Amino acid sequence: MSAEPSSLAEFRRLVSGRARQFSTQWEASRQLIERQEFATTVSRLLQLVQQRDLPATVKEPLLKVFDQPQAQRVQDLDGEGLKALTGFPSAKALRALCIFFDLVATPGSQWATPNIASEEVEQLIRLRANPFDLLQVVEPASVLDLGAGDLSFAAELVEHYGPELRRQRRQLLLHCIDRLDPGSKLGSLLHPSQDRLRTLQQTDGVSFAFYGNEDMFDLRPLEERGLLATRYTIATCWAPATPTFAYDPGRLARPIIEEELRRTMGHSRHVRYQGERALEVLHGDRALLFPPWKFDIVGPRALLTLLATRGLLCVLGAVDNQVFWELMAQLLEDPRYRPRDRPFTATNIPEIFGDLYVALARLPIGDSIDLAELGTLRHALPTEQSAPSPNQTPGTFRYVRISRGATFPGIPASNTARQFSAMVEEVAPWFLTLIPA
Repeated sequence: MSAEPSSLAEFRRLVSGRARQFSTQWEASRQLIERQEFATTVSRLLQLVQQRDLPATVKEPLLKVFDQPQAQRVQDLDGEGLKALTGFPSAKALRALCIFFDLVATPGSQWATPNIASEEVEQLIRLRANPFDLLQVVEPASVLDLGAGDLSFAAELVEHYGPELRRQRRQLLLHCIDRLDPGSKLGSLLHPSQDRLRTLQQTDGVSFAFYGNEDMFDLRPLEERGLLATRYTIATCWAPATPTFAYDPGRLARPIIEEELRRTMGHSRHVRYQGERALEVLHGDRALLFPPWKFDIVGPRALLTLLATRGLLCVLGAVDNQVFWELMAQLLEDPRYRPRDRPFTATNIPEIFGDLYVALARLPIGDSIDLAELGTLRHALPTEQSAPSPNQTPGTFRYVRISRGATFPGIPASNTARQFSAMVEEVAPWFLTLIPA
């Protein structure tokens, strides 16, 4: 039997996690199961289950539970079925499902969320080389930029799509998150300038917000203040950080990761720099200073899950070679790509990935390929994340397109991506377009 959770087990975990995450919504859900509201609630849940793209092992039992036109109270529903689906007794199960399917308003509901099936998104994206063109045809035009850094991508996005969206009399919603503290002396090259911030804030037709000193893997403080949309048309991340996403804690033991960090990055220690906590890394004869969390290892699964729960479409740009192969290992079904306690190296990657490596290594700069042509996409991605989306199993993708290169004609990019052309010793990066299932 596979060690990976089944679709049903994953769904149960997500429903439970979402119910615990939103305490305000949990209290509000109580009124939806009261006798006067009960029939309407069950009818709405049945309709939503029918509309949603859910695994058959989840969808069929949900339909069986809610297709009960005579039900007038919680006790009239299949309690055992509800518990199997959610892990909760009947009343709590129904309340949890109300939250999961967005029958209870969330703090971010002041912004519209996209209402289009993933199949339709795939049809649109297959016809477009530029994934950001989805903003021109899907409502709302909303983007979440994770690890936004100096906001160079945000500026290019606004410059590229702002005029057309204004012509359509549509607004661009653009939220940017970065872990760097804007007041920190560390990471100065990645801080946005005040001029760029001011320009984005004052651009007509753009609803822009930048949240600095925020951990993108703990968005609850922003959500509780109603500062984020429930879901965005596009979630993107440029130049995913190394080593943050370059090692999978699920397959590599912590001592192995630490040894790899010492071997590739150098010895490190936490110090104080001008009153701030910092990470000092001894690299050769140089002492380099970074934010204190620079060597925190989150792993590729967490990044994929976060993107899938936040975006109808996901884009990863300027992905360096080390992070890229860790992502490939997570996106493909075959467990051969996830060898236990073997860090990926230039020597063993060709062996581990075999024909897939050969095909991708031969991909010319500027060209693209559908990953499903090279291997079976993973049906479910185990994760420790607790920020589920009501629309899909996190980390499960129905479509993945891989493009080779840092920048592409007509596609907005970050400053980091544009610097790759001058990095002659760096392997050409990758660009991934992903559609959650």
